[in-house]
Amino acid sequence: MVRAVSCLTVPKITIIIGGSHGAGNYAMAGRAYDPEFLFMWPNAQISVMGAAQAAHVLTTVSGKKDPKTLKAMQDAVTKKYLAESSCYYSTARIWDDGVIDPRDTRKVLAMCLSLCERKLEKQKGSSEGNNFGVFRM
Repeated sequence: MVRAVSCLTVPKITIIIGGSHGAGNYAMAGRAYDPEFLFMWPNAQISVMGAAQAAHVLTTVSGKKDPKTLKAMQDAVTKKYLAESSCYYSTARIWDDGVIDPRDTRKVLAMCLSLCERKLEKQKGSSEGNNFGVFRM
């Protein structure tokens, strides 16, 4: 799926409606796959790893044994990840094309599709095509 998404030449429009973490972000046409548009709903989160998973991994590899120290570290990591995975944190850094009201999703998609159609009309007659590469099983 990752290869197919990465090699598509059809328009990709991504709307993150919940959590988008790690490899799942890639598979679902995250920013690394250069979608034409990427929007987020107000409750959406995006990060390399979920907050709870990151806190668990970082406390595990820290080598610390004291339960109070581990709990404090876990709480600090969780708090930081939750704050920095917010859609508002992402959009403030222009990592996406904006936060949209879920009620406006159809309207936003219609505008995006219209813009993508215009882009495709300009490309007609060019030699661009899908470049899937070789799928291996």
